[in-house]
Amino acid sequence: MRKLTPDILARLFQQRSQARIIRFDEQSVTTTPRECLNKDLWAKFKTSLAPKDDDEFLFKLKLLTLDEDGKICPSVSGLLMASEQPDAFLTSAFIQAVAYRGTERNAAYQLDAKDITGPLDVQIYEAYRFVERNMKVRAVKEPARRDIPQYAMQAVFEALVNAVAHRDYSIPCSKIRLHMFSDRLEIFSPGTIANTLTIESLPLRQATRNELLTSLLARCPIPFTDFPGERKFLMDKRGEGVPIILSASEKHPFCKRKTFRTTPSVPLDR
Repeated sequence: MRKLTPDILARLFQQRSQARIIRFDEQSVTTTPRECLNKDLWAKFKTSLAPKDDDEFLFKLKLLTLDEDGKICPSVSGLLMASEQPDAFLTSAFIQAVAYRGTERNAAYQLDAKDITGPLDVQIYEAYRFVERNMKVRAVKEPARRDIPQYAMQAVFEALVNAVAHRDYSIPCSKIRLHMFSDRLEIFSPGTIANTLTIESLPLRQATRNELLTSLLARCPIPFTDFPGERKFLMDKRGEGVPIILSASEKHPFCKRKTFRTTPSVPLDR
């Protein structure tokens, strides 16, 4: 009997995943009643071609699923996208947002803080507004006054979507952290880089940890009218997020350097 090498194990797990055995965002949450899915939240995914029967539609979209005993339960993605309080069942499914006065992570210098809960599209919106509310704004005259925000908000938006869509929701007791300082913005997303990606290949390649979740986010319209980019939906699934983060930040007037460091836990580092 021989011990399997890491590359063979990785290939085996990938094959099992493709056979629909391991996909965490599609798994049932057995402790959760099906009634926690709010029709006002999942109805936005319905199209004219969708089944008329609600349960048939929810099963087809995989927001509802069957557990091992044949009980009807919401899926992980169902809770994250169609429940008013997914963190009531998936306790770490929220964003911890904190703004500090200085450059240190110290509660004594905290300016603003909020645990951002709700469906993931709402979390993205609220986190985006949190950054807007707490960042610096520089004013210049050219000759008329023009306000320049501290961060390229298109890059902030892409980093937030990236963190929410690609985090590892199977890791308990670890939430997304959005921490703002006087000189930088940090976003920590639980989990390692998905699949075979490396830090160096992030701007060049695309891999998805949560395929069902990203498909749902790609059907959610951007929830504000002042979005600085041209995208109409939260995701496009073309792997453009990281390149946009880098290019939009490099072009921003506040940017003081032309090189960026990206780690698995920090998608955006100015």
